[in-house]
Amino acid sequence: MKRLHFFVIVIFVVVSSCTVEKTDYEAELSTETTEYIEYENVTSITSGDYTVNLEALNGTLYKGYNEIHLSIINTVTSESLQDAEVTFLPIFTDANGNTSSCPHAYNLEYDATEDYYSGFAVFTSESDTTVSWQLYINFQVDTQSYAINQTITVEEQTNMNLNMTAFTGSDNEHYFIALVSPQSPGVAENNLVAGIYKYNQPTEAEGTFPDLSQYSYSAVQDYTLLLDPRMPEASMGNHSSPNNEDLIMESDSLYHGVVNYTMTGNWTLNFILQNAEGETLKGTEVSTEFTPGIEGAKSDLYIDILF
Repeated sequence: MKRLHFFVIVIFVVVSSCTVEKTDYEAELSTETTEYIEYENVTSITSGDYTVNLEALNGTLYKGYNEIHLSIINTVTSESLQDAEVTFLPIFTDANGNTSSCPHAYNLEYDATEDYYSGFAVFTSESDTTVSWQLYINFQVDTQSYAINQTITVEEQTNMNLNMTAFTGSDNEHYFIALVSPQSPGVAENNLVAGIYKYNQPTEAEGTFPDLSQYSYSAVQDYTLLLDPRMPEASMGNHSSPNNEDLIMESDSLYHGVVNYTMTGNWTLNFILQNAEGETLKGTEVSTEFTPGIEGAKSDLYIDILF
């Protein structure tokens, strides 16, 4: 099976996530934002004496950031498999059989309190009739290895507060920024959380499919995501808000900051991504000039949101 050159996938993600030339703000403002808090079953897969149950918020996998919970149950004893080594690899296949992946946690962590394995996946596109996503899950019980693969459906993310973007930085690395929260922000100072990842470009030839070395991603370490939120409509004059805080990495490997929404509506999160040395990898400063009647200019790194 051929592996699609990664740059093509990045272009596909960026093009599919860009704002159209003329945004229908009134239509967008009629969209309701639903906040999901319950993890529900997405799919169950049986292999031998074990059933793997995959859960996500609302029982649905969406384009963008998804936290996942996975439990493994012995169908004979009804006991759960605890503290095993479990790997999780999502693979995207296009209509021509070319494959790629997306940012994800390959080694899932066992939560003894909740009795499940936790991880995440940042799906870069929705499923349709010409493309598909497949999960490859592996675990071991004593000396017996289990390998499971299952086709899954990735839905369109209708909540713009959970949008994502992908791009190539000035260092020629391929990056992804995915909004994690808030799902449903308020007119207030909101804790803003995002995942920032890069593709680990292979250093060796492709091995037996699916070869992890060809599909490896990692969270970037100690970067800074500078934030300048603004309302882009011409009637809003490109105004911003006070008390915003840039996003920095915390112990959960996600980036945390504060965004102050002073009113409901369409906002653009203008970003500048800097590496640990303070070098700008992507993004431009946005003019602070008040421009009534003119649609606001955006950084060359941004994500549009709506609430």
